[in-house]
Amino acid sequence: MEFRDYLRGLRRHWVAIVLMTMVGVAAGYGWTLLQTPVYTAGASGYVAAKQSEDVSLSTVGDGLARSRVQSYLDIAGWRSVAENAIDELGLDTTPEALVGRVTVTNPTDTVIMKISAEASTPEDARNLAEAWIRAMIIEIDQIEGDGSEGSAAVTVIPGDSASLPTSPTFPDLQTALLVGGILGFGFGVAFALIRTVSDRRIRTAEDAEQKTGVAVVGTIPVAPGLDAATRLVDPSAPSGGKGGTFAVTEALRALRTNLQFMDVDHPPKTIVVTSPLPGDGKSTIACNLALTLAAAGTTVVLVDGDLRRSTVAKTMGLPDGAGLSDVLAGRAALSEVLQRTPKSNNLLVLAAGSTPPNPSEVLGSERMHTLIADLTKHATVIIDAPPLLPVTDGAVLTHQADGALVVVTLGKTTHDLLTKALDTLYKARGRALGIVLNKAPLRGVDASPYSYEYRREYAKDDAGAAEVPVVPAGTVVPDSASELVEEATAHSGRRGRRG
Repeated sequence: MEFRDYLRGLRRHWVAIVLMTMVGVAAGYGWTLLQTPVYTAGASGYVAAKQSEDVSLSTVGDGLARSRVQSYLDIAGWRSVAENAIDELGLDTTPEALVGRVTVTNPTDTVIMKISAEASTPEDARNLAEAWIRAMIIEIDQIEGDGSEGSAAVTVIPGDSASLPTSPTFPDLQTALLVGGILGFGFGVAFALIRTVSDRRIRTAEDAEQKTGVAVVGTIPVAPGLDAATRLVDPSAPSGGKGGTFAVTEALRALRTNLQFMDVDHPPKTIVVTSPLPGDGKSTIACNLALTLAAAGTTVVLVDGDLRRSTVAKTMGLPDGAGLSDVLAGRAALSEVLQRTPKSNNLLVLAAGSTPPNPSEVLGSERMHTLIADLTKHATVIIDAPPLLPVTDGAVLTHQADGALVVVTLGKTTHDLLTKALDTLYKARGRALGIVLNKAPLRGVDASPYSYEYRREYAKDDAGAAEVPVVPAGTVVPDSASELVEEATAHSGRRGRRG
């Protein structure tokens, strides 16, 4: 994977990253609510010797006081000092626990002692800081004096009374939110990268080509205007038909061009359209590709080769009666079941017909091979074949055709499924003409690098395009197959000369 793949993965999973970051912030806030608040109050004391009118004694006393500061710092942490504070305040705790809540420091080159006390309420913190100074004085009088108050030559004189803290020092809400957000963001990024690395779905054309060695010949975007009932686009409409399907129309034209120039000397005449699994849209692609080829003046025969779950006739708006299986079984002549479609004068449709008990054997028969060869002499044949992985029908048809277009769903079909589908083709000695990426989003991280948006500007140029006359749906022409195809070709040529 390249660096841009990781960036694409982060963009694809940005919602998860945002949600996890928000969860981290919420967890940080919830943690602060569960903690017991700690307030810190400070008090100070001045280490000094007893004053004397004699200047020399006062000087000696100042030096003695400075020499006692470090010793008094040690005394401040004694267990006996904590016991004195407990007795004065009537606390229900141990001296060891109380010592951990008090910090005594001495600023450099001073005789000041600063006491910082912690408690669960502002009042308790202030009272503890002040009581600790008094407890130190008692202990100093016990050590350096006779035990009575003020008997020591050097003592601690209380300074300003401790101020009442207005906010707790623990927990710090801002820090908790920041740490929670960072941790949540980190988990979100890790989740996105793991999903990106482990994602086996086809995301881009480059991925499909690198892993299969088969070229991507078309990328069909999602068309909001196509629903389950109207899955066809109108290639002759100025802007690709109703519902904003211009992008789909242009993508199909690009697919048509790629097929025509795939082999200039011997372009494919019989094209199977299949997919790894059902639901990839291969029938819709086959119908729309046939319409697009017919719109360019090419005579096209669309054959429904899916004898198990046929959909071509319904999609094209034609009656689903006798068809391919009946021709192969000898129950009907080809000229009796070929139907014109109102979508295009250059397009003939051969429905699937009745479902035989052995579709694979029927499609692989010599009669099927002869039928395809006969149709290919006069027209381009598009065959809608069943999926490759569930049944072997698609591979059997591809063996008798010039090749197959394998339709996959972008963001859904995995590389493993596509590889297995192509292996099925190769084992049947079939040829993969290319891969068609279907349902590509127009916007977002998985959108095609080639944007379709600017094509809308060119839709205005087709506003004066002439409409192609159509014939009623379901019209059956009683001529032979070759005469029928030749008539369609001649009709297209006469119309082109008149234009």
